Amino acid sequence: MKKNRSIYMIAAAALFAMSCNKLVDIPAHPIDQISESTVFRDSADIISAVAGVYSNFKANASGGSLGATMVTVNTGLAADELTYAYSSTYVNNAYLGDDGAVLSLWNSAYSNLYQMNACIAGIGGTSAISDSLKRALVAEMKFDRAFYYFQMVNLFGGVPLITSTDYNKTAQQGRASVDEVYQLIQADLAEARAVLKAKYPSSAGTKFRPNLYTAMALSAKVFLYRQQWDSAALMVNQILASGNYALATTPSTVFLQSSNEVIWNLPGSNVSTSNFQTGEGYTLLPSSIYSAPAYQVNRILVNAYEANDLRKASWITQTTLYGSTYNYPSKYKNRVLVAATTEAYVMLRLADMYLVLAEAQAHLGNYSDAITNLNTVRSRAGLGGYEGTNDDLLAAIYHERQVEMAFEWGNRWYDLKRTGMIDAVLGAEKSTWKSTAALLPIPATQVQANPNLTQNDGY
Repeated sequence: MKKNRSIYMIAAAALFAMSCNKLVDIPAHPIDQISESTVFRDSADIISAVAGVYSNFKANASGGSLGATMVTVNTGLAADELTYAYSSTYVNNAYLGDDGAVLSLWNSAYSNLYQMNACIAGIGGTSAISDSLKRALVAEMKFDRAFYYFQMVNLFGGVPLITSTDYNKTAQQGRASVDEVYQLIQADLAEARAVLKAKYPSSAGTKFRPNLYTAMALSAKVFLYRQQWDSAALMVNQILASGNYALATTPSTVFLQSSNEVIWNLPGSNVSTSNFQTGEGYTLLPSSIYSAPAYQVNRILVNAYEANDLRKASWITQTTLYGSTYNYPSKYKNRVLVAATTEAYVMLRLADMYLVLAEAQAHLGNYSDAITNLNTVRSRAGLGGYEGTNDDLLAAIYHERQVEMAFEWGNRWYDLKRTGMIDAVLGAEKSTWKSTAALLPIPATQVQANPNLTQNDGY
């Protein structure tokens, strides 16, 4: 990550073009390499740099990236959501410091964080665009940085907080504490909430770049994880009060680009059928009707769904091949582009927010409101209302999160850890479980290269 390293930008021009403040559109064939010293001198190049950040999420690619697919797949295997037809150290939580997937997560994270930091510094210092647009773009990049560090702190614990592009200052940086990472996350999100508007800055009718309510949604999850119940509830209630979102009518339409349940998504591939529609669809769906799925739904999760739950019917597909029956994840229906049912890669959505609100309210003793919000999610799934006691309400909410947010962005893995249930749950389900496996190892190559970078316990 040298200071003068090039920033790579590959993004669809029409998708990320902005017209506010007379900003020029990205050309039809945007340049894919711009030197950091010149990238912020021209308004078109500025938006290309911003577009490059989202391109590096790799929402429509199956390769290793913190921005998409790998978090879902690897944490799903590590928890009790997925199994794998071939050998996998994640199923048995036996990953080591030289694990290739861990290195891919780490490297992809810091590579894109570098670009976010370059955008924050470069846009903040440019005179090529108006001050109001500068503030908006910097706030957007800070939201993205918060999103990345939220994943990192939940995967690895404390990590180096890199907010500069100066390699000489960051190469030997040690790990910040978990609290320090969350302090940066919350500071970035506070700025994003103060600056971003309700209108999405991406093309009309899309939610491909974060708006005010996207920042509120991630803030709600962060507050929940930090046990700041009042603040979590406040964020969700503001999202609901906006009237901009509603649960999809059925589970089968949640992940469509047109879904009003989506608070933030990234575009799937829209070029040709040779491209992946989304990385998760390509990775988790079987390659053909004659092929056994490589990734299957863990029987523990299959059995967690209640009878007649519409989510199980829509999000888990059962197939029988050569006398064997398989269950595989099918939240995303398209392995490659299917234009008639265009899917987008969902980052944050409303059902998650209802369950965040219900959990916060239950912790605050607002049981009636918590049950109402829990039942909102259950009703869409075709299920009756909660009939248990207040004492059992939190357990019911956790269970609802397990079946509603299955194989999405590591929610199950993160929930088990933040609630303190991971040892009891996975210890009972896996004979190989050890408590130190709750954190991934810091990549061994990084520890060897940086004497100030300590390894997690157990590795």
